[in-house]
Amino acid sequence: MPLILPFAGLRPMAARARDVIAPPYDVMSRAEAREMIAGRPWSFLHISRPEASLPESVHPYAPEVYQKAAENLAEMRRQGVLIQDPSPCFYVYRLTMDGHIQTGIVAIASVAAYDQGRIKKHEHTRPKKEDDRVRQIEALNAQTGPVFLVYKSDGDVDRVLADVANGPSAVDVLGGDGVRHQLWVIDDEPLIGRLTGSFDGMPALYVADGHHRSAAASRVAASRNETSHPAAGPAESPHNYFLAVLFPHDQVRILDYNRVVRDLNGLGSEGFLDEVVRRFSVSISSEPFKPAAPGEFGMYLSGQWYRLQFDLERLRQCDPVGRLDVSILTRELLEPVLGIGDQRSDERIDFVGGIRGLRALEQRVESGEMAVAFSLFPTGMEALMAVADAGSMMPPKSTWFEPKLADGLVSHLL
Repeated sequence: MPLILPFAGLRPMAARARDVIAPPYDVMSRAEAREMIAGRPWSFLHISRPEASLPESVHPYAPEVYQKAAENLAEMRRQGVLIQDPSPCFYVYRLTMDGHIQTGIVAIASVAAYDQGRIKKHEHTRPKKEDDRVRQIEALNAQTGPVFLVYKSDGDVDRVLADVANGPSAVDVLGGDGVRHQLWVIDDEPLIGRLTGSFDGMPALYVADGHHRSAAASRVAASRNETSHPAAGPAESPHNYFLAVLFPHDQVRILDYNRVVRDLNGLGSEGFLDEVVRRFSVSISSEPFKPAAPGEFGMYLSGQWYRLQFDLERLRQCDPVGRLDVSILTRELLEPVLGIGDQRSDERIDFVGGIRGLRALEQRVESGEMAVAFSLFPTGMEALMAVADAGSMMPPKSTWFEPKLADGLVSHLL
């Protein structure tokens, strides 16, 4: 099975693209989604977050939520807001944010390659969120949220995508967050064949963001293959591929993913600071401290910022996972001192994307909601790939990618 394939994408008609595209379903609360859809009847959030238009009493994972999503998708197709391309295509997708540009390709990626580890992951998933995405796919009979994949930069592929992006685009819209989204259609069969062959020659792809979506796609494929008729040729079926956007690794931007903790695990501020000093070199910072290198951390405690420095010799002795800043913080402070267990489920810890800035950390502490905040140096793309190549897993919430992909720009019908 090819690593990636073209597909007949379901897309907003050009005049409606601005009305349709929406941020990823999982970067907002229900209340925020409700605000975003106000006055926007064609927002893709009606499909990706349909509970936003239902009464608060309806649980976000209730059956009627998925039914509503399917109804909304069908209505947008009936009204001609979303239309399907007549033949399989690749799509060049360019994101521009604050001068940063990244250009990738929208395709469908092999579930078999994912299951066999050729498409490599680096994070564990939460069963509840996986189940949610499975039910969403089954209800819609479509994959509407792309998985963010990364490939090691390939000169030939990158030049082809750049050349296509020099022509007139099919979509060019500015999102509400100031990110520019551009899309070009590749329907030329020789060029499609060239790109398919180039990706087939790559040893691996890497899941950057979208672990729950890719895991859910794998589960849907396994379920459908168990019940499919042998004559249907299940290997050729659309459900054996998942919607993805693939970017070269050297164009991807990862921001810091910071931590706030609700209490000091029974310690006072002075007692906690004593524990920190035992594990790090600590100095007072006169301003919010943004780490500039691996092994550096900022800490906001009792109205004061501190700079923490981990021993670099100890850092060099760690394995690919152990040397990650998120691992150091977990190993040295979160687990042994603050008593944080499973970060995926422990309600005493929360995570703040670097796009919100350091002031957001201060506000969480100053409000009394949280007791301490930590700013981290961003995980590098090379570090992510090293962990995935080693078959290891990162701690939860290790990476925050910006800019975010748009939901609704291209969907994959099963």
